[in-house]
Amino acid sequence: MTLKYYHAEPLANSLKSMLPLFEKGLAFESVYVDLHKFEQHSDWFKAINPEGQVPVLDHDGAIITQTTVINEYLEDAFPDAPPLRPNTPVGNARMRIWNKFVDEHVMNFVSMHGWHRMVGVIARNIDSGEFEKLLANIPLHEQREKWRTARSGFSEADLANATRKIEVAVDKVEAQLAETPWLAGDMYTLADINFYSHCGMMVERMFPEMEIAKRCPRLVDWRTRVAERPASKQAAAMPDHTQPGLRTWSGDR
Repeated sequence: MTLKYYHAEPLANSLKSMLPLFEKGLAFESVYVDLHKFEQHSDWFKAINPEGQVPVLDHDGAIITQTTVINEYLEDAFPDAPPLRPNTPVGNARMRIWNKFVDEHVMNFVSMHGWHRMVGVIARNIDSGEFEKLLANIPLHEQREKWRTARSGFSEADLANATRKIEVAVDKVEAQLAETPWLAGDMYTLADINFYSHCGMMVERMFPEMEIAKRCPRLVDWRTRVAERPASKQAAAMPDHTQPGLRTWSGDR
């Protein structure tokens, strides 16, 4: 059995499917894809994932993409490893409801702010001719448009809506943690991993005005518990190949 994990820095989507690998104690080959050099749009990587996005799991030649799918795949493929699903009908349903919420109502809105603040700077520093060449290498229409928007800047209305969505999300998590120690119940699951990867460490840095420590003390305690898990520490220790010693934002670009 061989596992290869193609990923960027241990944040956001790359972190989301890295954590289960460490949690389950699975040996894997780490293959770093440098988003700063646009390796995800290079021919060698698009031969692995034609959509040109990280992360990607290669399990004995079977290519699995999309982080929520990768994480469920690991549960199915390695049932003897420590589970990250409740594995009861109700428990799995609760976990998947949270995953659906994070995937559809959280991830893209945190990502928008990240793109606006960081990717936009990168895009504007590329001259127009080189920028068009870069776009020509991006397989997905939606990603090409996202790069164009980042270059010109997201609208204030879109950013305000994204902020509102994130506020709803942190309040929803805070309310759930008043009822259960983890998002899907008594057990740490893929739902916790999903929210932590996209929001756990990002929200306070990006939105200090939300005063998360005061607004959501249970969320802060939950985040600390996730961060202190051995698997989380292993993932956090993975290097940033572009800036040694520095952690940078890493969305699917």
